Amino acid sequence: MKKICTILLTVITLSSCETLKQLPGLPTGIGVSEQEAGQGIKEALSQGLGKAVLQLNNTDGFFKDAYYKILLPPDARKIENTLRSLGFNNLVDKAILQINRGAEDAAGFAKPIFIDAIKSMTLQDAIGLVRNGDTSATHFFREKTTAKLIAAFTPVIKASLDKVEGTKYYSDLVNKYNSLPTTFKPINPDLTGFVTGKATDALFDLVAKEEVNIRTNFAARTTDILKKVFGGSYR
Repeated sequence: MKKICTILLTVITLSSCETLKQLPGLPTGIGVSEQEAGQGIKEALSQGLGKAVLQLNNTDGFFKDAYYKILLPPDARKIENTLRSLGFNNLVDKAILQINRGAEDAAGFAKPIFIDAIKSMTLQDAIGLVRNGDTSATHFFREKTTAKLIAAFTPVIKASLDKVEGTKYYSDLVNKYNSLPTTFKPINPDLTGFVTGKATDALFDLVAKEEVNIRTNFAARTTDILKKVFGGSYR
């Protein structure tokens, strides 16, 4: 990481040069231009996103993953606890299953939304992405684009939840709880917003893991530009 930081800091300070020659940490005769550095970062993010979508956009991609499985929103946990104590386990389990099915379905629509955001990054943005740690590219991308991505992703999540009846089963859960004679009506959280946040977090987390993989694992650099930009980083 130290060497790639040195390379990119040199890129910034010598921005008037088209190609950087004999940079520290790279083999003799190899130069990395600003355009190549920017393209390499974008390819790394795109590759990470592709793998994330491939993993999550499958049956049980969320539901059977111990880390990414989406549980009920915090405000609805009292609903779950009460209904399970009264023997409505099947109703609760069905709601959780369909919420995860909605996220799995929606993940397939994430790629073009995220790719457009990656393409919109400026050259200077891309060059500066790798200065602050092994997942700095993903972190910068997340900080800069999350609001726009969530705005674009929200209707997709809602449509997916409706498609697999996740919204219906969640409503059944809330209605059943509301019908109990000894309970107050609970807060009805924004299910679409909650699932959108969880699905987006999962995608970014997997992109970050792939970013680290590309930086540290030669075999993960599947294109010439990734090999050139990151090839001298961990020698």
